[in-house]
Amino acid sequence: MVDHRSSQPPGFKRRGLMFVLSSPSGAGKSTIANRLLAEENGRLKMSISYTTRPIRPGEQEGREYHFVDTDTFKDMVEDDAFLEWARVFDQRYGTPRETVFKDLEAGQDILFDIDWQGAQQLFQLAGGDVVRVFILPPGLKTLRERLEGRNTDSQEIIERRMERAQAEVSHWDGYDYVLVNDDLDDCFACVQTILTAERLKRSRQRGLIGFIRKLPDN
Repeated sequence: MVDHRSSQPPGFKRRGLMFVLSSPSGAGKSTIANRLLAEENGRLKMSISYTTRPIRPGEQEGREYHFVDTDTFKDMVEDDAFLEWARVFDQRYGTPRETVFKDLEAGQDILFDIDWQGAQQLFQLAGGDVVRVFILPPGLKTLRERLEGRNTDSQEIIERRMERAQAEVSHWDGYDYVLVNDDLDDCFACVQTILTAERLKRSRQRGLIGFIRKLPDN
């Protein structure tokens, strides 16, 4: 992967960005997100959401999610503690406001694994900082086969996921980039390219005006 820092003068600072990955369940989003985090080696961090869903075996508080009860979550909503929040399968998920803005100011890029509702809310609040990528499966038949091949969900849950998938796909036009994951390596390479290009956007470069003014003297 191209190191985005190599294209910037020493000492150049950049505001961080919110890199949103959305997809129907089973389209490969989590695999791509985990691979991206591993290869970025700290330059990209995962946004840790709050949720009311029960903690699962192998999960840790503060690693996958911050786990809270429904009353606590509702209080946080009232206190405007979330940048965005949504209900998914009878559970609530929310992105903490204060943590995200501190990271952006420090130049830290943040990865969001959220649905179209969350992506829309983030864009409404912080449009210039948000990059939205939607990942499609090659087809809904392929998506069903992937979900069934996991052997982790009941048939009832799979049907609910398929219904939700069709609803999510209908919001594809609310994203900046739309990719079809018919080959995981190719799709991942496209995601990397988008991230690198967005980091180099003029609007994210701090000190650019000063650098340009000094060019005649250098």
